[in-house]
Amino acid sequence: MSMSKKLGAEFLGTFWLVLGGCGSAVLAAAFPELGIGFVGVALAFGLTVLTMAFAIGHISGCHLNPAVSVGLMVGGRFSSGELLPYVVAQVLGGLAGAAVLYVIASGQAGFETAGFASNGYGEHSPGGYNLTSALVTEVVMTFMFLIIILGATDERAPAGLAPIAIGLGLTLIHLISIPVTNTSVNPARSTGVALFEGGWAISQLWLFWVAPIVGAALAGVVYKWLGSED
Repeated sequence: MSMSKKLGAEFLGTFWLVLGGCGSAVLAAAFPELGIGFVGVALAFGLTVLTMAFAIGHISGCHLNPAVSVGLMVGGRFSSGELLPYVVAQVLGGLAGAAVLYVIASGQAGFETAGFASNGYGEHSPGGYNLTSALVTEVVMTFMFLIIILGATDERAPAGLAPIAIGLGLTLIHLISIPVTNTSVNPARSTGVALFEGGWAISQLWLFWVAPIVGAALAGVVYKWLGSED
């Protein structure tokens, strides 16, 4: 598959992840009468990854996330030469998804960004969790996400079921960590909405690059040992 097609798939997939996942939080969860709440948002993020894994997994691998690309590279599943182009495509896709969401959301009278599904800690954490809690959460959740991805896509794993495991894994991660950080585990997802929220979201964005990448890299190292055949 040509690099341009891989990058196009990563752009489109990350666009869908941000529009679908963050869109559910900004457009639907904002209205209690719709009843989706945290559970609905968590499911929406899982569904975006599941649907894109089936749609573009055979084209680009469906990373949709700089941390996933790093974890796969450390785990020996992805070429280091493709890392930077993938990350750029993912961030641009996230920005495009956030831009479309902003255009839709701002069409309502009296619209305010109200966080715009951004990730945060301290006073910007949904549950008021501090920096340490946010850091540990993002590292551990991303670590487990990559363990799921690396295990489910192992050639010894049941064929064809990886998208389901990965999508449900991301749903579970959101159910655990939305109250803490609003769940990132994905620097591209965090960057897209933070640039539209501005201010505090941009000042706290560093954490949602550093922690997911550290967690993903650790998972790559651990699964390389765990999945190796003696």
